[in-house]
This record gives sequence, C-alpha cells and structure tokens, in this order.
Amino acid sequence: MTDQTPEIPMETAAHVLWQDRLGGWPPSTFATKLLSLWTSADTDNAARLAVAFPDYAAAIALVKSGQDGIQRLRAIAGDDTHENGTAR
Repeated sequence: MTDQTPEIPMETAAHVLWQDRLGGWPPSTFATKLLSLWTSADTDNAARLAVAFPDYAAAIALVKSGQDGIQRLRAIAGDDTHENGTAR
C-alpha cells in the first residue's frame, strides 16, 4: 500500500461537492448511495470505504479540510466559479 494521496477524478470531485451542496453535479445512483452511506458510517466503516474508494476518501478529506480544500476540489471539478454552493 502506498502513502501517496490518490488522484481525484473530475467526476468524483463534482459528486462530493454536490453531496455537500457546494457545487458540482449529481452523481449516479450508485455514487449517491455510496456517499450517503459514507456520511452515516462510523470511523471503522468509513476507513473500510476509504480502502475500497480512495478517490472519494481523498475528495471527502478535502471538503473536511476547510475552504482551501473546497476550492481545490472545485478546481478539480472545473466548478471553481461557484462561491455560494449553488450547482451549475
């Protein structure tokens, strides 16, 4: 296993932003359910999800890190024009 932060694809960034009403665009049904599950997971289960979906884990960590992380995620998603959290 590597210590490198996984690359966050544009779609993953957009989905995580959408989930938190910070921009982006809506995910597929699977990703919607995955993100919903993640928000209700305890620490151990969130860690398990992170192993299976490292790109989502990295995107979620950016959102949780604060405004700079959110801006980075918006840039990845190509959605850096939305300061008020509205979807494009």
